[in-house]
Amino acid sequence: MGIDPGLRRLALRTLLAAFTGTEPPAWALDLTAEGLAGFTLFGRNVAEPGQLARCTAALRAARPDVLIAIDEEGGDVTRLAHAVGSPYPGNAALGAVDDVAVTERVYRAIGTELAGLGVSVDFAPTVDVNTADDNPIIGTRSFGADPARVAAHAAAAVAGLQSTGVVACAKHFPGHGATVADSHHELPTVDVPAEVLRRRDLPPFAAVIGAGARAIMTAHIRVPALTGDLPATFSRAVLHDLLRTEYGFAGAVVTDALEMKGASVAAGGIAPAAVRALAAGADLLCIGSDVDAELVARVADEIAAAVRDGRLAEARLAEAVDRAAALAAWTGAAGAQPAPGLPRSVTRPAPEPVDDHLGYATARRAVRVEGVLTGLEKPLVVQVGATSTMAEGRVPWGLGPHLPGAEVHLVAAADADPAALRELAGDRPIVLVGRHLHRLTGARELVENLAATHPVTVVEMGWPSSWRPVGARAFITTYGASFANGRAAAEALGLAG
Repeated sequence: MGIDPGLRRLALRTLLAAFTGTEPPAWALDLTAEGLAGFTLFGRNVAEPGQLARCTAALRAARPDVLIAIDEEGGDVTRLAHAVGSPYPGNAALGAVDDVAVTERVYRAIGTELAGLGVSVDFAPTVDVNTADDNPIIGTRSFGADPARVAAHAAAAVAGLQSTGVVACAKHFPGHGATVADSHHELPTVDVPAEVLRRRDLPPFAAVIGAGARAIMTAHIRVPALTGDLPATFSRAVLHDLLRTEYGFAGAVVTDALEMKGASVAAGGIAPAAVRALAAGADLLCIGSDVDAELVARVADEIAAAVRDGRLAEARLAEAVDRAAALAAWTGAAGAQPAPGLPRSVTRPAPEPVDDHLGYATARRAVRVEGVLTGLEKPLVVQVGATSTMAEGRVPWGLGPHLPGAEVHLVAAADADPAALRELAGDRPIVLVGRHLHRLTGARELVENLAATHPVTVVEMGWPSSWRPVGARAFITTYGASFANGRAAAEALGLAG
């Protein structure tokens, strides 16, 4: 028996695909016209503002209500500024500043830029409470380790984004902050009682629901107390009983990318993962970044087949389609009919002019200095290499762009020769720059070896820990590695050009 065309069209209306290149390929436009819910854009789709605006306009020409989403968190996760780094500090820096009015302004500025480029959904803010210093995937994407502080800033971020007409999609439900594994590569486990989640991880989600967030993204994490052996993305107890019933969320539930190992391995592939996520209560399915027409067709056909053979109720698929359509309607015009239970939107105010210096001024407020910053004229700058996560991508970071004419050496911590670096420095001080130095193999030993015989100042641009290197003259924490954070660090050192 063939696939029912009507069910296939319904299935398409729950899918967020992706494509390579800076303009939509023919298959993407064809599927958009057929009813595909929308697309997620990545750095590879962004060359410059004019190009991106043309790209989104081409998609809307195929169907005006197509959803166009992007991961633009500011800070370490940026797609608009992937070539140079974000002009805004990320959540960790905003949490360190702890001024909710500034957080709202930063997110309003991000939303204003996105709206002007034709992007309608921002997969932000990250509202996970980062309680694990060694968390490899959240870290500086979090507002902090205190649930109350994260909740306050999460609500402000949602208000700022959505004031511009851009959907805020808070992530990753029910909380990815206590993990020490990356769900891109495996299925992390948070093995705590449900009461701990309610006290520690869930307050920010309650806050964003109260602030009117239109979308919430699921986490590919296992919480045995709620999900058993399954990831939360496949758990009806999490997506329906907890999020919908207990917390009263009426917007769209969006999955994290189903190509991630935390989901695809558990389900036996992307297409089966899509079925299980829909059955659990998800409404929009991010297929992933490596997508073509064949994959979209395979996923849509699997969803349609699941309805036919009873794995997925047709009423559940129709409910998901309705929520996706309501989200698209809200992005299309002020006053659009929302999903049941959500307040009708009012006429959106015109966005205020963006302050070009907002990001840098905020990043400067976040910088913390321990020790003495003197005698730093013409230092040897040593930047310790660090890998990037799949969420971050390869975005430039460090002090180099902010120190014109300075001597900057890139080293791998595990392979660096302290004696050679001391010889290179001569009688000059050393400024050592890194990200997550406390958990980078060989980094602690390198810093403390240099500091034993040389004046060393450390600039930590990742998630800070309690570790402080023995012998270092000063320790600077920036709470992020964006372009704005780098500039702020250079200014704090008195070295900015």
